[in-house]
Amino acid sequence: MNDEALLRYSRQIMLEPIEIAGQERLLASHALVIGAGGLGSPVALYLAAAGVGRLTLADADVVELSNLQRQIAHGMDDLGRNKAASAREAALALNPDCRVEVLDAHLDGETLAAAVAESDVVIDCTDRFSSRYAINRASLAAGKPLISGAAIRFSGQLAVFDPRDAESPCYACLYPPGEAGEADDALRCAENGVVAPLVGVIGTFQALEAVKLLSGAGTPHRGLSTFDGLRGEWRHFKVPRDPACAACRSR
Repeated sequence: MNDEALLRYSRQIMLEPIEIAGQERLLASHALVIGAGGLGSPVALYLAAAGVGRLTLADADVVELSNLQRQIAHGMDDLGRNKAASAREAALALNPDCRVEVLDAHLDGETLAAAVAESDVVIDCTDRFSSRYAINRASLAAGKPLISGAAIRFSGQLAVFDPRDAESPCYACLYPPGEAGEADDALRCAENGVVAPLVGVIGTFQALEAVKLLSGAGTPHRGLSTFDGLRGEWRHFKVPRDPACAACRSR
């Protein structure tokens, strides 16, 4: 790191769990952020600001006026633009030294597998069960940790799944396909609404877990954390690995 970088990241470097070595690990790391909307906006901005050296932002959607209530990486001038491209511009405005790449198509199959394999951590900021299951399968296949977040109405949740840990569950252990149900893809912000700051609470939590995993600081989150925004209450649940899980039982 040069003098400018030392000054930029000085408030993190002075933290004992991070220090110089942890910051250098961040600068050498690569995070894949799938979804550049409500959750992906704070994730992208905070990871760029924190010094993650390479970000890949994936989103096929374009910015609409109704997004601006909560998707803070975008502004009025971005209406009609691809969300990943818009978020890239916002991230670079915070930290021009961050390498930010854009994938402006829906990731699936080989393209998803390749993007996950190139990363050090995957942050799922999507809002469809079908996408979450696909990302989970790709994370398991590549052996990459997955940070999953969700937010709807006044409720949010976060879980971290790490296939490098033999005891760690996967997303399908938590929500077995057929029980959560791809039909529940209808539970999206567009159909049900979401209070604006909630996505910031969950997205920032996702970014924090990514910084911890990439820098080596602290202990990664375990289990499932849920947040009730109307009551201002967090709850934490243990989530054991399901030995019969169709997605990860061969691990």
